[in-house]
Amino acid sequence: MKMKFTFYLVAATLLFAACKSANNTQKGTGIGAAGGAAIGALIGGKKNSALGAVIGAAIGGGAGYAIGNSMDKQAREIKSAVPDAEVERVGEGINMTFNAGLLFKINSSVLNDSAVAKITNLAKVLKDYPDTDILIEGHTDDTGKDAFNLSLSEKRANSVADVLKNLAVSPTRLQIKWYGETQPKYPNDSEANRKLNRRVELAIFANEAMKEKAKQGKLQQ
Repeated sequence: MKMKFTFYLVAATLLFAACKSANNTQKGTGIGAAGGAAIGALIGGKKNSALGAVIGAAIGGGAGYAIGNSMDKQAREIKSAVPDAEVERVGEGINMTFNAGLLFKINSSVLNDSAVAKITNLAKVLKDYPDTDILIEGHTDDTGKDAFNLSLSEKRANSVADVLKNLAVSPTRLQIKWYGETQPKYPNDSEANRKLNRRVELAIFANEAMKEKAKQGKLQQ
């Protein structure tokens, strides 16, 4: 078991090293479906399940290259639509992060007007790419009780999902998960870091229809 973990860890390290030297579309070719699932599971089981979901959905090869091209375009459009969000192209997908402070008041799951406007802009882009699935995750810092943080992260993830559904993003495309304080991106050792850990994260990746189109060379670029 230790040997298997070491293999996955080395594979993940090599993958990310390659990604740093590759352009965005090349990132979609460097890993096959089996490797993507294995490395995605490894990463997802640690500190970033959204990133793990993106990598776990990879199929690699020429089809992965085509998906990567499409994701490049979608990522640019998302960044233009929501400029204050963190939008990162990873493998064959997109990892997007909203600072929860930009969406909610402290200890609240009610979206402010500015947040609804941001999610409305995001929805317009998502509807132009119907062959992608979206994982929405809620996260908190370690302030307060575990049970409260878990519940708050659930409510916040659902608040974002509800707006997307009300804006005609198909519910079948959406997955909703919440982790409370269990997946910090940064050590909870300062208010600046805690602010970054209070977040709603999205993973955007190809669904089965998009993968099939890419395999058949029918994916529009």
